[in-house]
Amino acid sequence: MKTLVCSCNDTLPIDPPALREALRLAAGEDAAEGLSVGHRLLCRREAGAFQQAAQGQDALLVACTQEARLFSELHAQTEGTPPLAERPIRFLNLRETAGWSAEARERPAALPPKLAALIAEAQRPDPPPVAQVSYRSAGRCLVIGAPADLAGVLPLLGDALDLTLFLDGPAAPLPQDRLVPVLGGRIEALQGWLGAFTLRWRDEAPIDLDLCTRCNACVSACPEGAIGLDYRIDLARCDRQRACLSACGVAGAIDFERESAAREQGFDLVLDLGARPLLDLHQPPQGYHHVPLRAADGAARLSAAVVALRGSVGVFDKPKFFDYRVKLCAHSRNEREGCRACIDVCSAQAIQSRATVEGPDRGGIRVEPHLCVGCGACTTVCPSGALSYRYPGPDELGGRMRTLIGAYLKAGGEAAAGRPLLLLHSQQGGRQAIEALGRAAQAGPQAFGGPAPAPRPGAMARRRGLPLAVLPLALWHSASVGLELWLSALAWGARGVVVLLSGEEAPDYRRALAAQAALGQALLQGLGWSGTPLRLIDLAGADLPEAALEAGLQAALAEGLRPALAPAAFAAGSDKRAQLELVLDHLLAQAPQAAALPAALPLPSVPGSASPWGAVAIDTGRCTLCMACVGACPASALVDNPERPELRFIEKNCVQCGLCVGTCPEQALALQPRLLLAEAGRARREPRVLHAQEPFRCVRCSKPFGTLKAIENMVAKLAGHAAFQGAAAERLKMCGDCRVVDLYSDPREVRITDL
Repeated sequence: MKTLVCSCNDTLPIDPPALREALRLAAGEDAAEGLSVGHRLLCRREAGAFQQAAQGQDALLVACTQEARLFSELHAQTEGTPPLAERPIRFLNLRETAGWSAEARERPAALPPKLAALIAEAQRPDPPPVAQVSYRSAGRCLVIGAPADLAGVLPLLGDALDLTLFLDGPAAPLPQDRLVPVLGGRIEALQGWLGAFTLRWRDEAPIDLDLCTRCNACVSACPEGAIGLDYRIDLARCDRQRACLSACGVAGAIDFERESAAREQGFDLVLDLGARPLLDLHQPPQGYHHVPLRAADGAARLSAAVVALRGSVGVFDKPKFFDYRVKLCAHSRNEREGCRACIDVCSAQAIQSRATVEGPDRGGIRVEPHLCVGCGACTTVCPSGALSYRYPGPDELGGRMRTLIGAYLKAGGEAAAGRPLLLLHSQQGGRQAIEALGRAAQAGPQAFGGPAPAPRPGAMARRRGLPLAVLPLALWHSASVGLELWLSALAWGARGVVVLLSGEEAPDYRRALAAQAALGQALLQGLGWSGTPLRLIDLAGADLPEAALEAGLQAALAEGLRPALAPAAFAAGSDKRAQLELVLDHLLAQAPQAAALPAALPLPSVPGSASPWGAVAIDTGRCTLCMACVGACPASALVDNPERPELRFIEKNCVQCGLCVGTCPEQALALQPRLLLAEAGRARREPRVLHAQEPFRCVRCSKPFGTLKAIENMVAKLAGHAAFQGAAAERLKMCGDCRVVDLYSDPREVRITDL
């Protein structure tokens, strides 16, 4: 790959030989040979160097995002360059994320390892493509609002979309020109997505607004004045003379006998002008726009919605962000619910339970890909790995982390600036916050090392920018990566992992990430590490986001993992549970006080978030060994013994879903979040006996069947039943074969064949 690095008019203190050597150590000879460094203004007077590189056959990486559009246009105007569709240009920001910082200016010799790490990660091959989800919109747009508001929307959208108005609000005169269909009534439900919305409402008014011609004959004929130009009848004033019926005549728009009718209609787009949204979600479906016109920013929001609606006609594709394996799902068994973590965390209500639906697809969940917005929070909280993120997959995301951390360490970053701190951020708000911090470090009123002049009005406050040990990694959404990759990053050599929350995340996502961080912290501290290596930096509501980000990063650097871990050799995989096992093995092998570890480490129980590790506590006085829990367990953590009445447990498999607890008829089970450390964690992998009993022996043939507790419970519960008295009660203590023999050999029994 050809990599072009520019110093951006010498504002990045880059040493070309040092960077080339750092990249050689980080990514190999080929990467170093493809590096073109030493440019000062690649986007201006040195544009010829870019054009020459673009004419080659190698993939092209340009370390500049500021002028990405200019480079793309220049590429299109250069003869002999392959089309961007065949060989797209990659762009990498080295200004705000590395070079524009106080540390880079003060210690330029420490900068190359970070630059090499960022370049090495950007040079990774593209991930495999994911499946696509399609939307088809013909422009049928439903506009919901008060009559006065609807009139102002028609000129903005009427020439581009097929509009239908639904009156919802205070009574007001309707436009006399019947330019578009008008509906009215009481809205019962609105659901769907771009190209597939469904509105359900109940039409309770005597005047059908869609049939009404606005001739106003009914208004003139009504002796009580009960009909206004909103074409609603005030039934309290109407004396039922029904003069309006005669006036309406053949139009037939008025019918006092019409029953309240449930109606339904489909639309492609929805513009909701009501004060409160019909779809009150943090992530509303695509194609739905809520614009409260009377809000302070109502006019601006309407302009944005109009632009979006006018551009929402045609066929559109988006990635299918997730993969679901129902066999691993711990949500339900036999119409009983267990884990609900994904359903509860989804801000788009894209996940529905299928625990009680009829048909062959009963059980598990269903994720509607058209509603999914790709946050990945469901995959983060899923304890079993049934839901996995695919944009990109966990193996690719983990590979990027490992490359970034490993390249930094190989290039000498630990000696230059200390162990790396991984900063995970979103591609939208998170990236903007990081770039704002970099610009504040470069354009602040005080030059690095010089006196501080009085800042002019409106000047940016001086910041130090991203520290050299902080390695930023952009994600589609900050909630798409969870505990298994956070801990993996520590195992690969990071001193800590910080997740940047920019304010665009739903409250449920914040709670879920906080729960994951608390669980990880409890695990690390319980194993003997100090520090706070797993952190969230939340910029929501911060008066000075750059200051909050800078302070959070400094705290994270100061409170990283202590002592340091020797970097692990394992790679990132696509199986969540397997990845956690690899991390645990590495952590247990390097636990600071391995000899003093407890037999089991208690873990916090966070509502709405299942622990990925834990045990099942059993009340042996209640348990009858009916094995209902074995049939309910989706992870094969609870297993029976075919040779004898015995309930066994494999703790490594348990996902703490609670299905066994909900299934047990005797309420003998309880979840116990913990990590079993006995025998250096090996005991977690071995089945152990939770409860065992001697089998009950048939009172007739002595063949073992059932358990003593189960037979005693059955006999006790049926003791008062008329059908189980005398010999019938004794048969409860017989095996199946002897019960049949005894039944047919007893002359006192009346059988169907005798009738």
